[in-house]
Amino acid sequence: VQLVESAGGSAQAGGSLTLSCVVSGYTYSTYCMGWFRQAPGKEREGVAVIDSDGRVLFADSVKGRFTISKDNARNTTLYLQMNSVKAEDTAMYYCAADRRTVVRGCPLPRSVCCMDYGGKGTQVTISS
Repeated sequence: VQLVESAGGSAQAGGSLTLSCVVSGYTYSTYCMGWFRQAPGKEREGVAVIDSDGRVLFADSVKGRFTISKDNARNTTLYLQMNSVKAEDTAMYYCAADRRTVVRGCPLPRSVCCMDYGGKGTQVTISS
């Protein structure tokens, strides 16, 4: 299984940014897929998750500003739409996948521990 994030990018506070992650080789029928981030000097923080039951969860810090979606056409692509971004959203963003659904113990977004698969990350910088 491989997860490859697109180039992150930069935006001004109040603006928008979209991250994408191509997931290949994932053949399990159940999943949770999502994003976590890590800012310099801070712990990793779960951001959002979507699972095969249709559940979508967000961290309180991004609720109402970020959306998560998944496109199954051709290649599975996971998206994170970031709106009304803030300087504190600046971080390295990682996509991750796990065979567990939310009700079966998917760690995201409460925790980032022990997800089955993860990408290498992409930098997001928000200027104030």
